Parts: sequence; C-alpha cells; structure tokens
Amino acid sequence: MRIAVTGSIATDHLMVFPGKFAEQLVADQLDKISLSFLVDELEVRRGGVAANIAFGLGCLGMTPILVGAVGSDFDDYRSWLERHGVDTKSVHISQNRHTSRFLCTTDQDQNQIASFYAGAMEEAREIELQAVADRTGGLDLVVVAPNDPVAMVRHTEECRQRGFAFAADPSQQLARMEGPEIRKLIDGAKYLFTNEYETSLLLQATGWSAEEVREKVGYWVMTHGPDGVQVEGNGQSIRVPALKVDDIADPTGVGDAFRSGFLWGIHAKMNLERAAQVGCTLAAIVLETVGTQEYTLDRAEFSNRVAKSYGNDAAAEIESRLRI
Repeated sequence: MRIAVTGSIATDHLMVFPGKFAEQLVADQLDKISLSFLVDELEVRRGGVAANIAFGLGCLGMTPILVGAVGSDFDDYRSWLERHGVDTKSVHISQNRHTSRFLCTTDQDQNQIASFYAGAMEEAREIELQAVADRTGGLDLVVVAPNDPVAMVRHTEECRQRGFAFAADPSQQLARMEGPEIRKLIDGAKYLFTNEYETSLLLQATGWSAEEVREKVGYWVMTHGPDGVQVEGNGQSIRVPALKVDDIADPTGVGDAFRSGFLWGIHAKMNLERAAQVGCTLAAIVLETVGTQEYTLDRAEFSNRVAKSYGNDAAAEIESRLRI
C-alpha cells in the first residue's frame, strides 16, 4: 500500500524561562512591551504533522511518501527521516525560505509565549500529486494533514479529480479555514480524522449535522483522548478504549501517532477495531515520550502492551504483521 502523507514539516525550538512572565509585565506599559528573557534550556525537536505521521509509519515498517515544502536547511532532518523508512524524494525545497519553525518559551507556571513561522510551507500549494504518483507507481491513499490551507484544498481537489483515495485530517486548521473550504476538505474522504473538540468545530464551521458528515465520508475516526476512539462508517460503529498511561511526558504528537498506527493497521489488512488498537498503542508510547519523534519501537514490547489492554488474540494478530 503506497501512502502519501501531505502536510507540515517543521522544527520546534522549545525554551524554558525559570521565572514568571507575569512578574515582568507592567500594567500601565502593556501598549509598549519590549522584553527579553534569558532562558535556561533549549531543545530543538523535529516536528510537523506530516513528518510525524510519516515517521510513525516508517517505524512500523512501511515506506510512506512524505509530501510537503521545506527550506534548504532540511538536510539533517531529511537524513533522519530516511533512516527511519520515510521516502522524502517528493519534498519540495524552497529556494528562498526556511523550513517552518515553532518557537516557544514556557515559564515556571507553564504559561507560554510562542510564534510560528510558516516559511517554506506556503509553497506546498505548488506541489502536484500526479507527479508523486508517477514517480512511485501510483498512490493508494493520500493523507491531507494540516498544511498551507491553499495546499490542503488543492490536494483534496486533485485527489477527487484523479481518483486518489484520501484521508482528511484538517485538525488545527479548522480554526483558521472557512466553512466552504472545510466542506471541500471533507467531501468524499475515505477516512476523516478529528478529535472531540475538532468535531464540534467541524460541525459548527460546515453547518452540517453529524449524520450529514457521515454520509459524505467513508469512515469517521474520532479520538477522545483517555476515553479512546470511535470509528463509524459503512454500517459499523466501533469503540476502542485507550491504553492506560501512568507517566505522561508530553502530549504533543499523540494524535499524529494514532493516525500512523491506524493507517498501518489498514495497510496490514486488519479490521477497524485492530487498526484502532494499533493506533491507541502507538499513541500511548508517544504520550510517554518527550518529543514527537524520539521514541523507538520493539516488537515484543509493543505486542505485550497490546495484550495487556486488548487481549492475547489481538496481540497475536498484530505481532504477526509487525516488522519492527
């Protein structure tokens, strides 16, 4: 199964300020703030929704095709992804913009001041999926993940025109895009991914009822954090509980990991319940890890976690298809 994952590719620059932002703000001077914070820590992490999903698929043994736009500073990141099984040959390199960056400073009260530089991501709208399909021998599924909004709409429209099956994953861009654009992203999707809050945003923005959304997509995959995931479609309604996690390290990228596991399960020709169980297992592993791509997978450990939560039959079926 050839899966192309379109969407953002970014680096996160995360800093820690040992004091409190509130103590540095003067009430009657807020109209002319000029502050500089000396930070104690800096972590640079690989990120971006498409890159995170592709990394997870690669770690599970697939060779996903990453599709997005980056700057000429992508070399080290490219090497990392390729070492983990990701095909990066369809990544567009901007001639004059840097790879997207998220810069965030957190104080001791967990307040944050952050900026996001879109940079090269805006050039993702120039990418033609047919060229990707020609290079790889065809596409079985295109994941349309958060990206430059124009690129998301263009990729979705091209999928419909050329007959490529696609998965709609609008997530954080639901807050930015208008109803007509969001309706274009969803209509005809084989899979639709949302979390609980995004489901409400989607219904509000599109003006559609939940039943109308179900009629426009093949399967609607709704994640509910610690309450697990609901998958609906083709006359089926399946609820899969989340794994118990004792030590939460970092929630960033957990949804991306679920998508990786779920899509790998579909690739491995598992039913929806098994695919969701794989997704929930990988999501738990990422939740226990600081960083979206800092985890490693072990076949026996992965199977043991599945067995503890979903039973030996589930573990045996999933382990028989794992190549990690």
